[in-house]
Amino acid sequence: MHPRLHAVLAEPRVSPTPSRVWRDWAVIAVLAPAIVVEGISRPDLPWRVGCVVVALALLPTLRWRRTRPLAMVVIAFGCTTVAPFVLPGDPCQLFTASFLVVLVYALFRWGAGRDAVLGSLFVVAKVTAAGLVGSVDGGELVAGFAVMFAAATLGVAIRFRAAARLRELDQAKLLERERLARDLHDTVAHHVSAMAIRAQAGIAASASQPDAAVEALRTIEAEASRALAEMRAMVRVLRRDQPADLGPNPQVADIERLADHFRTGPTVDVDLRGDLGDLPPTVGSALYRLAQESVTNARRHARHATRIEVSVAADDMSVRLRVSDDGEAGAARATGSPGFGLVGMMERADLLGGTCEAGPNPDRGWSVTAVLPREGAGA
Repeated sequence: MHPRLHAVLAEPRVSPTPSRVWRDWAVIAVLAPAIVVEGISRPDLPWRVGCVVVALALLPTLRWRRTRPLAMVVIAFGCTTVAPFVLPGDPCQLFTASFLVVLVYALFRWGAGRDAVLGSLFVVAKVTAAGLVGSVDGGELVAGFAVMFAAATLGVAIRFRAAARLRELDQAKLLERERLARDLHDTVAHHVSAMAIRAQAGIAASASQPDAAVEALRTIEAEASRALAEMRAMVRVLRRDQPADLGPNPQVADIERLADHFRTGPTVDVDLRGDLGDLPPTVGSALYRLAQESVTNARRHARHATRIEVSVAADDMSVRLRVSDDGEAGAARATGSPGFGLVGMMERADLLGGTCEAGPNPDRGWSVTAVLPREGAGA
C-alpha cells in the first residue's frame, strides 16, 4: 500500500465530537416546510410527491452528521442513488435537497480517513447515477462533482486548521509547565541544600554540643516537609531539556518593579495588601508571572489605555491577583478563543489549584483575575 494512502486510511476521527445542538433542529425546522413548498410550486418535477417524501425522510441525517458521518452519507447518498432507478423522479432535483452537501462536508470534517474514502464512493456513485439516468446534463454533472469536491476540501481545511490550533494551545500549555517546573526545581534545590548544610553542621557539633545536633535535626525535618510540599506540586508538570535559568525566581514583592519597568505607555500602579511575606515560592513566583503576562498583554492590546492597575490581596486561605486597564476592548481582545498567553496563565493557575479568568470590564477596559490557594497545590 502506498504510504500516503496508508496515512489517509489511518487518520482517526476527530475527538471529541460535538454533540447535537438546538441549531440542528432549527435547520430541520426551516428545511422541512421549504421542501414541501418547493414540491408544491415545482410542476416540472416528474413525481413531486415521491421527491418530497424522500427528501423529508433524509432530513434527520443532519442530526447525526457529526457523530456518525459515514452512516449518514451512506443512507442519504445510497437512497438518492437508487431512487432514480426506482421512482419516476430524482429527489436531488429539489433545490432544497442541497442540504446533502452538508453531509459531505461533515464526513471530511469529523470522520476517520477510512470513513472519508468509503463515503466518497457513495458520493461519486450518486453523481454518476444522476448522469446515467439523464436527470442532469454534462455541464450539471461537472458542476455536481465540483460542488462535492469543494465541500470535501472545505471540511479537510477546517479540520486541519482546528488541529493546528489545538497543537499550538498544547504547546503554550507545555511552555508554561516548563517554566513552572524550573521554578519548582530551584525551590526544592534550595530546601535540599539547606538540609545538607544543617546536617553537616549537626555532625560537626554533635560531639561537643548534643543540643545543636538535635536543633539541626529539627531544622532538617522542617526543610524536608517544605521540600515534599513543593515536590507534590510538580505532579503532571513536564520539562524538556533546556538550560537552567540560574537567576533568582521573582516573587510577589517583585511585582512592584513592574511599575518602574515600563518608561513609556500607560502607567502601572501596584497595590499589595495582606500578609504576603510567608507565601510558598511557587505561589509567589506564579503571581509574579501572571501579573507580568497580564501587564504585557494590556500594554500590547489595550487601545488608548492610560492606566494599568495591579492589585494583590491575601487572606488566610488564598491570594487574589487582579490586573485591570482602562483601554478600549477592540477586535483584538474580543471574547472568544483565549490567546496563547491566557492559556498559559490558566494552565499555571490550574496546576497550583487555583483559577484564572479574563474578560472585559462592565464599562471600559479589560481585567485578568487569578485566585491561588495560599499553600499552593499542596493545599
